[in-house]
Amino acid sequence: MRRAMPDPVKIPPGPLDDLVVVDLTRVLAGPYCTLVLAELGARVIKVERPGHGDDAREVGPFIRGKSAYFMSLNRGKQSIALDLAVADDRAIFEKLVARADVLVENYRPGVLAKHGFGWEALHARWPRLVLASISGFGQTGPYASRPAFDMVVQAMGGVMSLTGWPGGPPTRVGTSIGDITAGLFGAIGVLAALQERERTGLGRHVDVAMLDSQVAILENAIARFAATGEVPGPLGARHPSIAPFAAFRARDRYLVIAAGHDAMFGRLCEVLDAAELVADARFAGVQDRARNADVLGVELEKHLAARDAADWLARLAAAGVPCGPIHDVAGVLADPQVRARNMIVSVDDPVAGRLEMPGNPIKLDGRADPVTRPPAPELDANRASILAELEREDG
Repeated sequence: MRRAMPDPVKIPPGPLDDLVVVDLTRVLAGPYCTLVLAELGARVIKVERPGHGDDAREVGPFIRGKSAYFMSLNRGKQSIALDLAVADDRAIFEKLVARADVLVENYRPGVLAKHGFGWEALHARWPRLVLASISGFGQTGPYASRPAFDMVVQAMGGVMSLTGWPGGPPTRVGTSIGDITAGLFGAIGVLAALQERERTGLGRHVDVAMLDSQVAILENAIARFAATGEVPGPLGARHPSIAPFAAFRARDRYLVIAAGHDAMFGRLCEVLDAAELVADARFAGVQDRARNADVLGVELEKHLAARDAADWLARLAAAGVPCGPIHDVAGVLADPQVRARNMIVSVDDPVAGRLEMPGNPIKLDGRADPVTRPPAPELDANRASILAELEREDG
């Protein structure tokens, strides 16, 4: 069973072109994992609930009644609606799994086993199969049976305690990093298990928790706590250990400057005509500038107030000082570098029309990266073709 797909736009061949992924996931973490695999060439068959489908189909915003959210996460996949409690649908599901390389699910731990498809049962029947389970708290531990959403794991994983301004209310990161990091770690786990299967012939159970994924990205925060015993808190836009490394106000608006090393700081001061800052003992070295980051910011903004942000950005970039504008989403989509890297692609949906969405950040030499992608499937849209394919192979 391979990648024949009825979509008018085909995903070009990729490094995972020979893989079949059965996707039992819904909403964000699991679908993001399988989206990454699909973008790398895998054939992804999305198994959804009859009559309802993925919950994300009902999440806005909507275009002509269709969820743009769902479409962006499930482009290029196929859909078949199966009820695992119904014997005929179970038989179809088993045929799909028998031909698959990977099964991805994001039920609460134990739910798949209740249907007779726990890891032990799957591994006994199909030893080469890789199972990836993405859940809120993982397959083990005292919280394993709890439900979780992005907000919950951002809070419990410490990220919200580091986000926002000192003294302000708890602040969620503006994108769903609780789900997305779990999806990314899930895809990495799948690829690692497939690589091991090349040596052993056996699949593995990949267990990824959203909470674990949040803890894994607390790089500087945990290092600071381990080193000093002090509990880190929110710092607004600045870095906890490097300065100047923050957002600064120019004459008309804010810009970002990240000049953390001595040489970069010297070039920054040269552009700003601020030689007195280089000579200031408070700013002599990396640790000095970090300790005095607030007063350094005040001094820099005195100089930045002389020109508009665009003028400073051009001068700083020419001098090799890391800097950038603070884009809103419209600015991101209009940025020439983003466009040059094909990071905004489009789908032509038969109902919603043309829709722009993020591209694939993994660029592979010799592999096409088209500006268009196949649309997300309608619920159960590929049932007939999938069943016909199964029948041919059984015959």
